[in-house]
Amino acid sequence: MSEEGLSLMQRCKRKACNMFCRQMPDRLYLEWLYEIRMGEKLHLEHPETFNEKLNWLKLYDRRDEYTKMADKYEVRRYIAEKIGDEYLIPLLGVWHNAEEIDPEGLPDQFVLKCTHDSASVVICRDKKTFDWRAARERLSKSLSVNYFYPSREWPYKNIVPKIIAEQYMVDESGTELKDYKIYNFGGKPELIQVDFGRFVHHERNLYDLNWNYIDEQIEYPRNPGVSIAKPEHLDLMLELAEKLSKGIPSVRTDFYSINGRVYFGEITFYQEAGFAHFSSDQYDRYLGSLIRLPEKNV
Repeated sequence: MSEEGLSLMQRCKRKACNMFCRQMPDRLYLEWLYEIRMGEKLHLEHPETFNEKLNWLKLYDRRDEYTKMADKYEVRRYIAEKIGDEYLIPLLGVWHNAEEIDPEGLPDQFVLKCTHDSASVVICRDKKTFDWRAARERLSKSLSVNYFYPSREWPYKNIVPKIIAEQYMVDESGTELKDYKIYNFGGKPELIQVDFGRFVHHERNLYDLNWNYIDEQIEYPRNPGVSIAKPEHLDLMLELAEKLSKGIPSVRTDFYSINGRVYFGEITFYQEAGFAHFSSDQYDRYLGSLIRLPEKNV
């Protein structure tokens, strides 16, 4: 068979597999996927670990407001109502498809992203050399995918996909934008995650609320040799995180520190989609112990 024929057959097999997976009941699909990705069974009747409880929450804690909070466009209104629009990165535009984007209406630097996923960010540092064709292809491909189905993350299921442009910003490094990801449980901040070097070698350090380094690892390598300064307005970030996470069993609220100001990043309900690899089983269980599961709400 020719290479073209093999490629067509592979695409057909992938399409058939995707269709089959989409039709699987959510619980059965998650049990199957968890065993493949984590190498062990998913215990949903009596969940104990962080990962197990996140997957339980996907199935049984489904509130309409979660959709608004996960939508990168609609969440802006939510943030304005809860903590104030002064924490929002300036919005430059919003479109329903990539062809609507008018380059003339954008500054020399900007960030494009889809509102319904977490992997479609396109950064323009120089509009004169920006590859518009590649950007439109990437964004269009992302718009065609319902982000709910791969990992059954409930908040994404009913988001109406759009594209937004935001102001391009960097922190004190001058090259990247570190975000401070605050894990909250029942409205109480407990852990801070800092990702850095994402465009070179993605690493991740963990800190407690007093900015003490935690020698544990969640998915990406830790690097105790990298000294990350305590953000100037950490207390404000924690205060805002508490307001945004009130009444939610487990949610991550992300912030940036830029030129002495705090900006909101995003809200994430399921760290690593509930498939995070921990450096120790004990830490997975410790974070799991902080989640108080609510009554089932489907």
